[in-house]
Amino acid sequence: MNKRLKGILMVVIGSMMWGATGPMMEWMLSESPITVSFMLTIRLLVAGIALLLFIKLRGQRVTMIWRNKYWATSLVLFGLIGMLGVQYTFVATIDISNAVFATLLQFLAPIFIILYVSFTNKKLPPIYQVLGILGTLVGLFLLLTNGKLDELLVSNAALLSGLALGFAFAFYTVYPVKIMNEWGVMPVVAWSMIVGGSAIGIASGFWQWEQWAILLEPQLLAMMLGVIFFGTIAFVLFLGSITYITPVETSVLSSMEPLTATVISILWLGRTLEPFQMLGIVVMLVFVAWLSIEGDRQTRKNNTK
Repeated sequence: MNKRLKGILMVVIGSMMWGATGPMMEWMLSESPITVSFMLTIRLLVAGIALLLFIKLRGQRVTMIWRNKYWATSLVLFGLIGMLGVQYTFVATIDISNAVFATLLQFLAPIFIILYVSFTNKKLPPIYQVLGILGTLVGLFLLLTNGKLDELLVSNAALLSGLALGFAFAFYTVYPVKIMNEWGVMPVVAWSMIVGGSAIGIASGFWQWEQWAILLEPQLLAMMLGVIFFGTIAFVLFLGSITYITPVETSVLSSMEPLTATVISILWLGRTLEPFQMLGIVVMLVFVAWLSIEGDRQTRKNNTK
């Protein structure tokens, strides 16, 4: 019971810390000339290097993965499409909408995963998954429109970016399973952060940035360090929680992430949500949680046959 409680606390605290980074990044993007590319380059590189140092201090070898061409190629693909794809679409969605919307759109990932599995297996998804998808989309509709058919509360660009976020998060979840089983979760994530951060930094010409001087401002520097620290620690807590509780429990308890982002956005950034939008958030979280719970129940049922 003590280990189970430890796991629950780890995932709840990790979710809340990750949820807090959304409003923090929203504030930085709105209150300073900091760009998405600049923020992501620093965040990914610093977090990736910090994780590698953490792994190294635990006595693990961190460069072996690069000596195998197959795994090195897989790592680069994951770093560019998975890690950078998720991070870029997440921050870009925050930049053109808000942290609450971006955080919730991550929860569309199970829908894309279900559709992918159904397409590859060439058969329709089971009824509980269909109901879960429909329920999640109803919640999303309420969030986007406040229940009014003729009113969209976010721009088309924000909606497309958010949908891309859900797709990227699905790829991020499905693709790296083999490489993580072979080399471990933390080394793969650390190197993928460095690959993604290096790629976006080089592509955007980090050596020409005039934004470096902005970080001399104490408030912005403290906020940037907070985003990096909270995000990195949150990920470590997520990984550690799996040792003590089931993936389904982790998935359900991670609903603290959008709830934290919502509360902070309302209290700190003055964000307001209409009643039907709040209902939409609840509906989305309930159906995503139900998809996880029912999926686990069906898996255990099939394994006992």
